[in-house]
Amino acid sequence: MSGLAICLASAGRAEPRLDLLSEFTWELSDPWFGGFSALEVTGDGATFIAISDRATVVEGRFRREEDVIVAVDLLTIGPLRDAGGTPLRDGRGDAEGLAVSASGQAYLSFENKHRVTRLDPAAGTTEDLPGHADFAGFSHNTGLEALAVDPDGSLFALSEAKAGDDGRTPLYRQGPEGWKIAEHIPLPGPFVPVGADFDEEGRLYLLERALSPLGFRSRIRRVDLSQTPVTVEVLLSTIPGAFDNLEALSVWRDPEGQTRLVMISDDNFLPVQRTQIVEYRVSE
Repeated sequence: MSGLAICLASAGRAEPRLDLLSEFTWELSDPWFGGFSALEVTGDGATFIAISDRATVVEGRFRREEDVIVAVDLLTIGPLRDAGGTPLRDGRGDAEGLAVSASGQAYLSFENKHRVTRLDPAAGTTEDLPGHADFAGFSHNTGLEALAVDPDGSLFALSEAKAGDDGRTPLYRQGPEGWKIAEHIPLPGPFVPVGADFDEEGRLYLLERALSPLGFRSRIRRVDLSQTPVTVEVLLSTIPGAFDNLEALSVWRDPEGQTRLVMISDDNFLPVQRTQIVEYRVSE
């Protein structure tokens, strides 16, 4: 496999290791295909929902050979719609983050028209939720890129904006009284958040991206929100061009009890880019 990366660890204790299992390029000639910015994998790792930033909802099934993803079977495809059933248009369909709770409730975040919605994946319908005052102040391309639900069902979101003057980025949490800033996560270097998900232990995995003259870089960090202050581990930092524009992350646990991280790239509907599906196993 060609994806070169650096797995980083802190000294003084056993550290997790990321093993690259799959690096599959998904190709279809249909005009709707591409631009995937949101992803959720089912608990058994077999099927997934992916949503493009042009408001297309796709359900697919992974085909694996010797634990490696070798193909994708397309199951369903349809448009995102508003609560009344009208397809989302005029910038309202720029979907970026997808999260599904243990009970099956799905949520979707959007940039451009910055908001979070409830989602019915089968019908493709969305219902806007009340937002935080900060959301209206995001720029056109720095909206709610990362969305995740913890094991207790709490919804979290991060914007794609760079770190503030204090070197941190706010982590928003939706509670009974609406959205509040739960934490400020350190955000060193050129990276910005583009995907997020929780594992069964309640640890938050962040997929982050940076663009260099030599190509995209990806970073994966794991955040323990139970600590004060929060603790952050860097699990992966790739060299430029190791992968395409990885934008979405989903976490699942395999039958051996090991955590897996599945990512998909947004090809921006450009012929020079690819729709990649990348999967790592976390060994601890």
